[in-house]
Amino acid sequence: MSAETEQDPGRGGRPDRSPAPLSGAEGAGAAAVVAGLLLAAGGGRRLGGRPKALLPYRGRPLVENAVRVLREAGCDPVHVVLGASAGEVRERADLSGCVVVDNPDWAEGMGSSLRVGLASLAGTGAGAALVSLVDQPGIGADAVARVREAYRSPASLVAASYDGERGHPVLFGSDRWADIAATATGDRGARVHLREHADEVMLVECGDVAAPFDIDTPPDLARLA
Repeated sequence: MSAETEQDPGRGGRPDRSPAPLSGAEGAGAAAVVAGLLLAAGGGRRLGGRPKALLPYRGRPLVENAVRVLREAGCDPVHVVLGASAGEVRERADLSGCVVVDNPDWAEGMGSSLRVGLASLAGTGAGAALVSLVDQPGIGADAVARVREAYRSPASLVAASYDGERGHPVLFGSDRWADIAATATGDRGARVHLREHADEVMLVECGDVAAPFDIDTPPDLARLA
């Protein structure tokens, strides 16, 4: 489940700009309506079929770290999309307090997991989904919080950037969910929507607090030590 597959070759968007601070009721409301959506369905094909959610990280399954990051960044609720070895993940990982949904079509690619995750958020009252990937442990709560705090309305479209390059996590206001779901196929994820609305993307620089590497191949496993 690599962030690389989610980003399109023409990535970019608007120049980085710091969102104006929120105050009073506006700030409290913005913090309350952003749900965390963790995509953790990947089967780790290039890792010999080891589900990424269950890779060991600091003595626990990697999925637990990703959930913790979302919570520490202020995302509530947190929805987790599982796929490969979903039953084993549920047994071995502590996902208490999360809404856990299974994607039976996870092998089709990230797009199917994104559709399942957004569908699970329908009716929750969330104004936005902050989407993160289970295989990016170098992105911690500081970076996620910056993206969350850039939420302004259900039309918001926000992405972390690293030296000006768009990356993860990404925040999608709820007004955009239907269009994203309609175009999320294969491993493209939200790539089509982001490309078509590149001039609307607010980039939030996170390169000073996070490292957006992916755990995709056996050599990458050294980063989990």
